[in-house]
Amino acid sequence: MKHSSLGKVLLAGLMTAGVAMQAQAHRAWILPSSTVLSGEAPYVTFDAAVSNTIFFPDHVAMGIESVTATAPNGESVALENSARGKYRSTFDLQLNGEGTYRVGLASSGLRAVWKDEDGKRHMWPGRGQQANDADFATAVPKNAKELRVTQSSRRIETFVTLGAPSDAVLKPQGVGLELVPVTHPNDLYAGESANFKLLIDGEPAKNAEVMLIPGGSRYRDSQDEIKVKADAAGQFSVTWPSAGQYFMEAEYEDGKAKAPATSRRGSYTATFEVLPL
Repeated sequence: MKHSSLGKVLLAGLMTAGVAMQAQAHRAWILPSSTVLSGEAPYVTFDAAVSNTIFFPDHVAMGIESVTATAPNGESVALENSARGKYRSTFDLQLNGEGTYRVGLASSGLRAVWKDEDGKRHMWPGRGQQANDADFATAVPKNAKELRVTQSSRRIETFVTLGAPSDAVLKPQGVGLELVPVTHPNDLYAGESANFKLLIDGEPAKNAEVMLIPGGSRYRDSQDEIKVKADAAGQFSVTWPSAGQYFMEAEYEDGKAKAPATSRRGSYTATFEVLPL
């Protein structure tokens, strides 16, 4: 599939999922009940929400119509028992084969902001609306003032493994901001260092800002966030201070966008489980 077509599909997917612009001030996450499993075709239950507090559903449920699960062999796996409540959505995933599964959703598309002759601010697409990049030329006026066009991407995901970890689903797709694990995301242990790499449209995301927050912040006076910055190759490392679930958020922006965009911006969030030694 070509990148332009993939971008359209991903944009529609995320907007359908309900993670619209007004929700981006909050944090969206997908939390598995377990990330490392054994046994005969076990199930994992996932919570999905957009919240003010990490892993505590207190704002709005995430729409999961466009959440996808990819098996170790690259095939799609159906989500089961999906349900949406006021503050969180849930679904189950059965692991029918050994290896690592990727679960998540993504978007990529143009966004424009400008002012008309009367100084009134406009934006395309509108809040909560879907858009097709091909409509840009007719949706945005030729004489738009103070026009700012951004190629924007967003990705939310997590990983679970049955038996021995595998790497097939970890390969980057070359669209938006992506994480390429050097250390496997289901092989993380307290007190040990893990290495990762960030790519933007398949290239190193130089100096990308990264923040990790351990779960349980509702019961702490501070978030205890860990802040790191990727190097020139997009690589960074983190030493896990304790076992538990962690929320990761990465941001990147530069001016290397294709016309009509003048900047490109990517965000990436993921959930990791760090196990005790």
